[in-house]
Amino acid sequence: MRITKRTNIAIRVLMFCEVNRGRLVTKSEIAECCNTSENHLAQVINQLGQMGYLHTQRGRNGGMELGRPASDIVIGEVFRALESHVPLTECFADVDNTCPLVDACRLKLAIQDAAEAFYERLDGVTLDALVCDNDPLKALMAPGMCGRPKASVA
Repeated sequence: MRITKRTNIAIRVLMFCEVNRGRLVTKSEIAECCNTSENHLAQVINQLGQMGYLHTQRGRNGGMELGRPASDIVIGEVFRALESHVPLTECFADVDNTCPLVDACRLKLAIQDAAEAFYERLDGVTLDALVCDNDPLKALMAPGMCGRPKASVA
């Protein structure tokens, strides 16, 4: 199973907002720190805002912050919301499915079960669990630290 770039960026955005809790963060800060384009980021931020994970504020002093407490953001729910439209394999696609085995293949059910087990495992993980006591992450995402060369490990 491969996670889409959109979901990967979404989790980075949520972590960045939690690390920087107490202030509005900007799209450009996140783009620099999370190594992604502002255009792609804007789409992800919009979607997270529509789903209630982010509160966004437009204008000169605008930015974003979490729309709910980090302990209430379940990673499995975020993944489901962002990945549900992406078929795991061709046989899950309503359109463009050319597999001649689709009516007899038992692999589809096994893949479906495996995907649900994956999501169920992520249902036990909150955003708070990803960030709380994660000093290396906090150091990477702290104000003024993004974009700086990372210290080499000797």
